[in-house]
Amino acid sequence: MNVPLIRGARTSLMLAAALLAAFFSGCNSGKKPEAQAAESTTNTDKNLFSIPAEQIQHLRLVTVQPTSLSRVLRLTGAVAYNNFKTTPVISQVSGPVLQIMASPGDKVNRGQPLLYASSPEFSQVRAAFLKARDSSNIASKNYLRSKDLYEHHAISEKDLLEAESARNQSQTDLQVAVQSLSILGISKAETMNGTASPRIPVLAPIAGEVVERLVAPGQLLQAGNTQCFTISDLSTVWVLVNVYEHDLSFVHTGDEVDISTEAYPTVFKGKISYLGAALDPTSRTLQARIVTQNPGEKLKKDMYVTATVQAGRLENVLTVPESALLRDSENEPYVFKVAAKNQFARTQVTTGQSAGGQTQILSGLKPGDQVVAEGALFLEFENSLQH
Repeated sequence: MNVPLIRGARTSLMLAAALLAAFFSGCNSGKKPEAQAAESTTNTDKNLFSIPAEQIQHLRLVTVQPTSLSRVLRLTGAVAYNNFKTTPVISQVSGPVLQIMASPGDKVNRGQPLLYASSPEFSQVRAAFLKARDSSNIASKNYLRSKDLYEHHAISEKDLLEAESARNQSQTDLQVAVQSLSILGISKAETMNGTASPRIPVLAPIAGEVVERLVAPGQLLQAGNTQCFTISDLSTVWVLVNVYEHDLSFVHTGDEVDISTEAYPTVFKGKISYLGAALDPTSRTLQARIVTQNPGEKLKKDMYVTATVQAGRLENVLTVPESALLRDSENEPYVFKVAAKNQFARTQVTTGQSAGGQTQILSGLKPGDQVVAEGALFLEFENSLQH
């Protein structure tokens, strides 16, 4: 083994280590006092850091003081048809569908045919009407003739009363037959002649838009049982929202509401028209009904919306500007608080209501604390460099 060679290598390594130590010592001695203070702070508290004095002027600081804040409730919900202006179209006749005259999206008027069906019972109702009409005409003529004969003492009073009774009975039968036709959608029974087709319409009971079709050609309808269509007047809709139990005292019938949705930038105006009578036992929420105008029919059934309710004011609360709030990797809010001269602390906070660009602070700050309102992102960058 070459001993002198090994000793020479060891000497070279020791000399290199000494030179590196001298180099880093010189670098440290050249650092400014603020940088040395930052390193000292970093070693003692990871939430504290410092920045040079000349950079403070680029920050806007605000002092936390008790103030008042609008209480805003943001209620989630969905759009529904206005049930007061929505109706199912139930078939009033039995028989197969011959022709469908309306489809979803069509605007219809009250009394407009939506489909035609072939109805065997229509023939029976029609025959009863024609028979009752003829009987009524004959009974009316007999009564008039009997009245004239009675006035000339040609018949007894009994005969006159029998003729009058027969006329009244025939008129009642005719009214029943007309009503039966009206139920089937035949409104002009007086124009009906001796020949008619079993083709009968199912009419729209209200004016509005066809939003649902539930039958197909050839389908067999059952009178009073088969729903053929759904018609709704979409000029207004309902918004059904959920109110949490602890917010019930702040929500009242008649409150004005702003309604927003991700589908449009438009804010829709509405009013609370009804509060439910019972809470949902699972979610512990109460359903509230909001009536809103629907210009352009933009609000669609089952569309998710957010309803904003102004619910009074919160007094003596601590607030910070929304720009002061940042969020960490776990989405928890924090602010940068002034800890000392040129020194800041990253402080976790708990937030509450937000309104008018201000956010309520429930915990983490106290009156008199100063926080960074503008420039917080710059401080976040400096904090990451020093830690």
